[in-house]
Formats: sequence, C-alpha cells, structure tokens
Amino acid sequence: MRSGKKFTLGFLPALLTIIAMVVAGCGSGGNGPSSSTKPAAAPKSQQIFRWGVVDTDIASFDPGIATDLYSINAIQMVFTGLVQENNQLQVQDQLAQSHDMSPDGLTYTFHLRPNLKFSDGTPLTAQDVAYSIDRALSPAVSQLNGVTQTYLGLIKDSDKRLNGKISTLIGDSIKVIDANTISLTISKAAPYFLQALTYPTAYVVEKSVIDKWGTKWTDHLSDNGGQGGDGPFKVKSYSHTTGIVFVPNPNYYGPQPQLQEVDMDFYKTPETSYAAYNANQIDLTPIPAEDYQQAALKVKEYHKFGELTIDYLNMNYLDKPFDNIHIRQAFELAINKDAISKAIYSGIRVPTCHIVPSGMPGYDPNLKCPGGAPTKGDPTMAKQLLQQGMQEEGWTSVSQIPPIKITYESGVSALDNEITTIRQEWQQVLGITVTTQVVDFNTLLNNLALSGPCTQTDLTKCVGKGMQMWALAWGADYPDPQDWLTLQFDKGAPNNNGNYGQNLGSGAAEQQQVQTLMEQADVDQNPTDRIAKYNQAEQALVNDVAWLSLDQRTGVSLMKSYVTGWVDNALNEPTPDSWANVYIAVH
Repeated sequence: MRSGKKFTLGFLPALLTIIAMVVAGCGSGGNGPSSSTKPAAAPKSQQIFRWGVVDTDIASFDPGIATDLYSINAIQMVFTGLVQENNQLQVQDQLAQSHDMSPDGLTYTFHLRPNLKFSDGTPLTAQDVAYSIDRALSPAVSQLNGVTQTYLGLIKDSDKRLNGKISTLIGDSIKVIDANTISLTISKAAPYFLQALTYPTAYVVEKSVIDKWGTKWTDHLSDNGGQGGDGPFKVKSYSHTTGIVFVPNPNYYGPQPQLQEVDMDFYKTPETSYAAYNANQIDLTPIPAEDYQQAALKVKEYHKFGELTIDYLNMNYLDKPFDNIHIRQAFELAINKDAISKAIYSGIRVPTCHIVPSGMPGYDPNLKCPGGAPTKGDPTMAKQLLQQGMQEEGWTSVSQIPPIKITYESGVSALDNEITTIRQEWQQVLGITVTTQVVDFNTLLNNLALSGPCTQTDLTKCVGKGMQMWALAWGADYPDPQDWLTLQFDKGAPNNNGNYGQNLGSGAAEQQQVQTLMEQADVDQNPTDRIAKYNQAEQALVNDVAWLSLDQRTGVSLMKSYVTGWVDNALNEPTPDSWANVYIAVH
C-alpha cells in the first residue's frame, strides 16, 4: 500500500507467530485497560469518535481502486471481503465463515456466513462476491488504478480479463456454486494468495448502486440511509472538503460498534490536525515531527507502536544518470540517515537500508547497505563511486550530468526539511545540485504511472516520461516478503515505477536474473528455501539501489485518554471487528 497499505492459514506458522508477538508488543499509550479496570461508558449521545486525518480528501472510496492509507481506512469502515487480517496480522475469515483449499493448492472454496446483507438490507450472496472481484479485474476499473493485477493477478485468466480478451471470469476461475458458496481458481500455487485477497480490491460492493450511479456511485453511499457496503459502519454524509461521517451499520454480520458516530475530519497538514487536537476538536491526530518530544509528555494520550512502513527515494532507471549503478550508489552513500533521523524525527524513525522491514517474515538482519557502508553514509566512498560512474558515462565534469529533479509531497514540513537536508548533502559531497517539484499527494500517485513500469517493446519510448526521482513510503499490505520484493520490482509489476530490470542500463540483464529469483521464491513451498531466496534477492536489490531506503517508521499519535478499547497495529489500519471494543468513557 502506498503510504502516506494481507494471507494460506498454514503459511510459515512459526514466522507468523513471531510477527504476532512483535506487533502485539509494540503498542503503548493510554488504551487497552484490563477488563477489570475498564472505565464506564459515556451516554450514547457522547459516543462520537473524531478522527483527524492529514488529507484534503481521500483519493477514492471505491475498494477496487484504493492505493493509499487514508482511502483504505475509510473503505474498511464500510466494506469487507471474504478474508481480512486481525490486529496480529493473521488472516481470518470475514464474510466467509470458512474456506477450503484443494490438494494442489489451486482452488479455494469459501463458505459464506448465513443471511448476509448490505447496509441497505439487500441480501448479499456469493453472486455479489463474484461480481465484485470480477468487476475489480475489468478493464474499466483496473485501468484506473494499476493495482488490481497486483492483488488479484493470481486468479486464473485474470490477465485475459484485464486486457479485455474475455468479458467475465464468472463461470471460469470465479465460480458461484450456490448462494453461499464461491470458489476461486488461481494460476499457480502461491503461499501468499489468501494474504493478497485481504486487500480492498477483493471487497464486496453492491451492484445495484453501481448500476444506478456509474462512476459517481461512491458519492451516493449515504443515499437510502446508507447503502453499497457491508462493513461495521455506513456513510451518513461525505464532503470532499471537510470529511466523512460514519454511523453503525445495523445489518453488519459482526459485533456491533458501541460508537454511535465516527467523524473522519480532513486536515491539510499534520500541524493543523495537531492544533485541532489540542483545541479538543478531535480525539485522534498524527503528530508533526517537530512536536514529537512535546507530545510524548502526554503519557496517557501518547501512542507509540511499530509500523511496517519504509520511507524511500526512488530513481527512474530509464532516466540518466540513474541508469548507472555507481551513480545511484553515490547518491545513497552521500546521505547521513542517522543524522536526519535524530535532527528531524527525534530518533523516532529508524535509519535503514532494508526493503523488507524489521518485524516482517523474511527480514534479514545480516543485510548490508551498498558497499557495506553504515546508515550514516560514507562521503569518501560516495565521491569515488560518482567518479567511477562518470567515467563509465564518458563525463569528465559534474556539469555534464543531466539536470536532476526530485518530486515529493507538499504540506509536510518534516518531509520538506528532510529533502532540503538530503539535497544539501548531495551538493556538499557530490557537487550536484538537485532541484525540486512539490505536488499534492494524489498528484504524486498519479505521476507514478507515467514513470513506469514501461510496457513498450522499445524502451527508448519511455525515456523522459514521468518523474526522474521521487520520495514515497510503502506500508505492508500483508506479512509476506512478496509484498515488498516481487510486488515492487518484478517485470511488469505495477509498482515497478523505477523500471528495475527493464531499462537501458548495463546492469539490466543481472537485474532480470534477480526478478527470476523473486518469481521462484513466490511459488517455493519450502518456507526456509523461500525466505533464503528472498533474502538473496533483497541484497541484490539493495546493492542496485532499487529503492534508496531512508528509514523504517515508528507510529506515533495522540489519542484522548477517554477513547477506550483502541488497539494500534503495525498496518495502522483498524480492523472491522475491532470497532466493537472502542467506546468513549465518561470524562
């Protein structure tokens, strides 16, 4: 999931147990008292939770095209899927009551809970599940986001559906057996299929609402008293400028929320959200980096928890000078990540060269930064690598290096300070001036598709398209290395925006070997061998600077102490059934 981002139940059970313990132990703050000390609930009229999010609007309310954190937060209030993750990042049945897998690992059969309904009371059957998954794979929807292939691409013949070669997968790899039973057939046995199925692209939507309102259907979720979804809440109102108001869905199949209303309020910056919190206008807020230390003094309200999110810079391999490995490595080793973490993030973020974050199955504690350098960088080696790369390109002066521009999100002062610092280091160590392009987050996401992956047979046609270098973050979708490696860097992977492996650089052939290694790991049924292959691939990716990873985030937020029952998790996404435990205490 672009941050700013789920699997067989038998997959890597030992490692999933480890991650469950890690995640369960990483939250802190004023929530989760024991059952014997839980405070009394406030009256129903006060059961309103006010949630501050830093966004001018969610990018999309359509589960089929969601890619960013806040969109997914809103979507998971209203929509659910066959399976989803719990707070320990373990896959559990959701709309499904149970599921079975065929002996060859290719067909999954899901048995729905009885008497399911949409939020407007319309019955929800296996036909609705089939429609929703098939719709997400249709060209009309998949071309809007580029992520459907990422999460549903394992379904047999999905490529034909995505390309418009067949009109539906229903009756093919998506089979409605009866009103309460559906089967999905995949093209290859993959240990991460159920995890991928927890992503919103597989969530169930109401066909009649979409048929009536077409592409504007999500603006009508509040019609008829709340329609279109099947999650714990329904939409009472949605303003694209101020926020979304949710109320409980009385037709929800799971435990009913105690909250009578959840207000997701939009704020343009962390600073404005933080100010609103301090003015008692909201109950939950992110913390601006410059206020970390001050916020930590509010012991009963301060929440700190492990996050599976990596902040990184991405270089487009189809744009010079980033088609040269030594120049990419020079840019990385010129950065002192340790100093940035201390000066800008008060040491909250952990400097790293990793792609797979700590706390994930497949995390490699022995991974090395390029050249074996520390996370504080190595200016001397950076200068040597730059000279080597320039010599390979036939450049005798830094002035011959093509102009370089980095694009990043507007409205985040800490990010602005970080990019300014990094640019100063590149100037001081390498003598290279990097200009900037600052855009809103949704524009940044839209520009990614222009950058790559290049699908042209003649790669020169993609040179100069999209962005040259950009800053982003990736948060885990599910606890599997595939989410961080193959999903980001394989040939044709929608997230391979830097064109790793498919470029005109001298290292492209070796990069393609790494892509093959990741593909082998994806289907390896031996857990130990599988992780070893991923580790080998990740080290090669790090050496290539496929991402210039900067840090692994630690989640920090402020939440009013009267909000009871909230559980932080490493995905930073409340799970559907966990809302039943959240309430406002007497205060």
